[in-house]
Amino acid sequence: MAKKTHTYEDICNDIRARKFAPVYFLMGEEPYFIDKITDLLLETVLSEDERDYNQFIFYGADSTTIDVFNAVRRCPMMSEYQLVVVREAQSINSRGAKSDDDDESGSSKSQKKGDLELLANYVENPLKTTILVVNYKYGAIDRRRKLAVAVEKNGILFESKKIPDYELNKYIASVLKQRSIEADTKVIAMLGEYLGSDLALLDKELEKLLILISGQPVKRITPEIVEKYIGISKDFNNFELKSAIAAKDVLKANRIIKHFGKNPKNHPIQGILPVLFDYFSNLMICHYSKDRSERALMSLLNFYTPIQIRDYMTGLRKYSPMKVYEIIHEIRMADARSKGIEATSSLTDDENMKELLYKILH
Repeated sequence: MAKKTHTYEDICNDIRARKFAPVYFLMGEEPYFIDKITDLLLETVLSEDERDYNQFIFYGADSTTIDVFNAVRRCPMMSEYQLVVVREAQSINSRGAKSDDDDESGSSKSQKKGDLELLANYVENPLKTTILVVNYKYGAIDRRRKLAVAVEKNGILFESKKIPDYELNKYIASVLKQRSIEADTKVIAMLGEYLGSDLALLDKELEKLLILISGQPVKRITPEIVEKYIGISKDFNNFELKSAIAAKDVLKANRIIKHFGKNPKNHPIQGILPVLFDYFSNLMICHYSKDRSERALMSLLNFYTPIQIRDYMTGLRKYSPMKVYEIIHEIRMADARSKGIEATSSLTDDENMKELLYKILH
């Protein structure tokens, strides 16, 4: 029987509907989703009056597995549930807990077991009145071990993965859709470029924008709103630079690079080069595709709106495959210069970008 995969959205929807699992083991490299699920449980499971006697929060570095083990076996007081949360569980220790390898004096005959594994016996038969939430950040437990097997059988084992850079704009679009916010591809690209993969910061900025547009009949974020309230220029950003280069708009591209040169802290060369490399690498893929129709290339590059493919359709007309090959080489050389790998180069980052731009456009 196939194991059920629990998505972030499914877990949150069930919690809001008060369909609780007895155990939530939340692990992975992306702390944002772990924190959001935990916060939702803290808000939902118990009423404010019930929390004093039925909510227990442990921190790994200051707690032991025996502390958690004792807490989860209690019965709730004047409440349907008790909620036990273990934060930073990757730092928990097992002081005071005996493993199967301990002798009668309490000393371990071998290296101590994985601390959290000592909870496996409870998770194999959890109390229906206890909701145990374990936060295990920046890593994952072995799914073959006893604890993971028990959680998958009786609770929810959720792995919170980092969103790859190439999926970031798609994720932002999905978040906007969930909040019934309209935004075009340029806005999404601006947010992705400025906020990067810091999902907590993205959430904070979207909440701010949502408040600003809440009185509008249609909740819509425009480039002007992003520029005014988040501080990202709607005219001078990597999205506009890529479009100008795709169209071989020499004047516009040089204006943007000049603006970048005056604001190196906000527009570092190491944030520009990956955007150009990504564009021309994808353009090369488009050149060698058998079907170069808009629909086929959208599918090939995993794009979800026609606007995303627009610069590539333009680039196919403006740049030959050989020129794209040469540009990719020049981007790599500019990257090497910016990192000091090419020792003979004395160019500043601004000069480096201007030289690269000239080689791209001519």
